[in-house]
Amino acid sequence: MLLKEAVNVKDKIEEILRIGNIDLVNNAHTLVIFIIDEKDKELQAFAEQEGIAWATHSLAISFKLEWVQAIRRTLWNFFQKYTELHSNVKSFNFFEMEKQINNRVDYFLNSFFISYTTYKDSLIKAQRELVENLSVPIIPITPTVCILPLIGAIDADRTEIIEDKMLTEISEKRIQTLIMDLSGVAEISSDHIYRMIQIIDGASLMGCKTVITGLRKEVVRKITHLGIKLDEDVKTLGTLQQALREYFSK
Repeated sequence: MLLKEAVNVKDKIEEILRIGNIDLVNNAHTLVIFIIDEKDKELQAFAEQEGIAWATHSLAISFKLEWVQAIRRTLWNFFQKYTELHSNVKSFNFFEMEKQINNRVDYFLNSFFISYTTYKDSLIKAQRELVENLSVPIIPITPTVCILPLIGAIDADRTEIIEDKMLTEISEKRIQTLIMDLSGVAEISSDHIYRMIQIIDGASLMGCKTVITGLRKEVVRKITHLGIKLDEDVKTLGTLQQALREYFSK
């Protein structure tokens, strides 16, 4: 009866079991028992467990919603049959039963969605932090010298990440020399050039000398047109290899 109610989900049961190791039919039995036996704590824990499982495997939330609503309808089909068979039982309060059943199904759905979104947000945050770390990789080559190779476009978001990552790493790792390789930077606006210079000045205030390598002619042209002069403590070299040879030899 449940499979007949869940029209769009029944063909996905095997796929969901394969992808997420989630047995929808057995889980439906578990859910119904928790509802009927009024086990609210177990119901919430089960909902949270399900939310994490669905978020982890990025399963379509629409299937879960349809499945639970199909469970609700199936439950009421059975209760309808029950009332028809026990119509003379005065102790049975249909409306109270309706309230309890629907409240617990809604409670399960609410707990599931909270768990799903919370875990999904944590995954997104972790992925964002991973992307940020990969976009601004500060690589130590000696206890006091590190390399920051930058690749791609430098925009407002990335300059903010660069500033936060640079100043944090300089403070925590006591970096004395930071080799910033810009050979992979193809595009940077005038505003962001100014911002990068400010970040380099901030590093200097913390006692870290910046060595810039691999400046492309397009970037150099913009710097000269803007009339920007680098601080005397900032050193420039043609290539990263030159910097590595110099600081490794030291």
